[in-house]
Amino acid sequence: MMKTIELKKEKVYCGNLLLVNAEYPLKNNNAESLIPADICFPDILMKRDAAYVLQLVLEKICAGNSIVPVSGYRSLDEQFDIWNVSLRDNGEDFTRKYVALPNHSEHQTGLAIDLGLNEKEIDFIRPDFPYVGICNEFRKAAPDYGFIERYAKDKEEITGISHEPWHFRYVGYPHSKIMQENGFSLEEYTQFIKAYLEDKKYLFEQAHKAEIEIYYVPAKDDKTLIKIPENCVYQISGNNIDGFVVTIWRKTDD
Repeated sequence: MMKTIELKKEKVYCGNLLLVNAEYPLKNNNAESLIPADICFPDILMKRDAAYVLQLVLEKICAGNSIVPVSGYRSLDEQFDIWNVSLRDNGEDFTRKYVALPNHSEHQTGLAIDLGLNEKEIDFIRPDFPYVGICNEFRKAAPDYGFIERYAKDKEEITGISHEPWHFRYVGYPHSKIMQENGFSLEEYTQFIKAYLEDKKYLFEQAHKAEIEIYYVPAKDDKTLIKIPENCVYQISGNNIDGFVVTIWRKTDD
């Protein structure tokens, strides 16, 4: 049995898999479902699901208070302020490398977090998050839970942002794991998954007798209809460009 999900065109701009960069601005800058990324830092917010998963990863690696959130959700006004202050203090070249233009920043989605080592002085724009110790433990564990290191050194030409070891983005599992296994940036994954349509789904096998189907549905001008099997777990995310990514969890037979 199948059920039909009806999505309006504007839903393309909602979900965990939004691609927000210099080319694709954020169209849905809402502040719904935001909670503290860490209860010790009540002013640093993330979308609820992302915040819960962040805490799961930190608990998994027994981070204690050695890793702290530095910057989470930003409103449009806050992003303007950060951009302007960095222009004044650091110059245009530095700012364009490390600060996204307003409405082109992942931080406005509530799905991104900058993390840093818990030190006496923390650089707000470029916090210390090295590839050793507890920081690297986080980096290795993150894709198993839905987070990716967003701006890798070898992807600067693709992302348009300089290497940022401290910036992590929640995209959800198993998308994070597929990106890690294939060395994809979010830009590359967004393009990659478009090759898998409803009649040619991408299959991701995981433990615990579960199989995950992923496919892309182009958005129609008025409304898009997506058929989903009854009694299954699923997620649908817009890509912030032109369509939806459907993820379906199916239990396989013993």
